Amino acid sequence: MAQWRQFFQQRPFLKVLARLRRQKRKLWLSNSGDWHWLHRKPATVASLNRLLWRESVPSFSFFVMLTLSGVISTLGLLAGSTATVIGAMIIAPLMGPIIGIAYAIAVSNRRLMKRAGLTLLWGTFATILSAAVITKVIGLQVLTDEILARTEPTLLDLMVAMAAGAAGAYAKSRRHIADAFPGVAIAVALVPPLSVIGIGLAQFNSSVFWGASLLFITNLIGIVFSGILVFLGQRYGTLERAQGGIVVSALMMVVIGIPLGLSLNQLLVQSNSRERVSYLVRNELPLPEEARLQTFNLVESDGVLTINLELVAPANSITPAVVRQSQALLEEELKQPVELNLRVIPMAEFSAPATP
Repeated sequence: MAQWRQFFQQRPFLKVLARLRRQKRKLWLSNSGDWHWLHRKPATVASLNRLLWRESVPSFSFFVMLTLSGVISTLGLLAGSTATVIGAMIIAPLMGPIIGIAYAIAVSNRRLMKRAGLTLLWGTFATILSAAVITKVIGLQVLTDEILARTEPTLLDLMVAMAAGAAGAYAKSRRHIADAFPGVAIAVALVPPLSVIGIGLAQFNSSVFWGASLLFITNLIGIVFSGILVFLGQRYGTLERAQGGIVVSALMMVVIGIPLGLSLNQLLVQSNSRERVSYLVRNELPLPEEARLQTFNLVESDGVLTINLELVAPANSITPAVVRQSQALLEEELKQPVELNLRVIPMAEFSAPATP
């Protein structure tokens, strides 16, 4: 005992920690109690069933809000306005029938699953059609960054969809956190991919069409799968009843996860290559000091990395010999065949002296 007392006396900071711990316990006990009125239970099966049936019915209001959301989303995508696209996500009612499908699978309610599936199907077609008509009427053929961002889904998008589906299912079963549902709609972004599909159809752009279709399918599968698990975790339905739906959803997750994983790996490789090439161009290539890099892009095909550079430099300051030397240096540093294409914009400087 004396040894422990001597140990604490030699280490005064331990006394401070012990005092803080006593104060924390005292504060906790003084503010604790039987706060049974704060306990929030999940919604009953009957009330949740009524809520999801109501949101899964293809009513006139549903199609009005969904069409307006599609119009806003399409215009925002064509204009490249992020704020407008976010506004379209908030008012879109498409999340309701998708959560309804997840709940129907969990409780094995075929009628609800059929109704929610038809509502989702008709809503999807309506949004794509409105986006295609608007794109045709406006006549814009440009692909903004907002559009291109929704044509190359990766495994990260599937993870976001799963998290959003879990949040949406949990919010539907807890009335006191229903305010979080618009945030779920923003996170998963269901309507913008459908609008991009319509834009791809109107512009006859197959890469845009298929890329956005893959993103929408990714979001749909991720939401349904995680929604089923959340509902089962809260004892809505049983594992035996939902076994078939879980197996099908899991298989679809695996099938779609393969191309998404490959896409993510390609994105990481391109990002690393881009950072490396940017450093070499700015610091290592034998370019004149006056040269300024404007833009560059990388394309890799059949093991050959094609680098397209656009530089601003004085006229005749970059010769073919400099280009060949730069290409050899890039191949040496990157350890792969490199095709280098330089576009030089002549730079002219003018000055006007001040009037005395």
